[in-house]
Amino acid sequence: MSRFRKKRGKASPAIQTASLPDIIFMLLFFFMVVTVLRDAELIVEVRTPEATELSSLERKSLVNYIYIGRPFERHQHLYGTSPRIQMGDAIRGLEHIPLFIGEHRLRVPENQIPAITTSLRVDKTVTMGIVSDVKTELRKAEQYKVNYSARPRID
Repeated sequence: MSRFRKKRGKASPAIQTASLPDIIFMLLFFFMVVTVLRDAELIVEVRTPEATELSSLERKSLVNYIYIGRPFERHQHLYGTSPRIQMGDAIRGLEHIPLFIGEHRLRVPENQIPAITTSLRVDKTVTMGIVSDVKTELRKAEQYKVNYSARPRID
């Protein structure tokens, strides 16, 4: 007849945590790679108008944005209170539009250049004079695909 002994003093083995930092760094690198950061910090205030018939842009990498609006209060000591044009991270004048379009064309493969779209994000309180000046400069730079950004109207 066998004897049953009670197991005393034997604990379950400890969990190995040596690979835990490797796992954490892999997750950190994964989220760093897949996170999309904002392209430009807004200097001008843009409250887009509302619209009912909207369509979304399909190839966002082929879109360059021009913001038109009054500078935020924290930037008014530098740029004043009149409407300004923001391209990228800087306030620029109308004469810089062809250079801005040319820089974007250099970053895009040659076969996709005809699909480049310029999206105008214009504050709803800005007059059309500055917008028509921007559109004239875009035509001079041979950028004919232009759209206006708007937000959906909520009834």
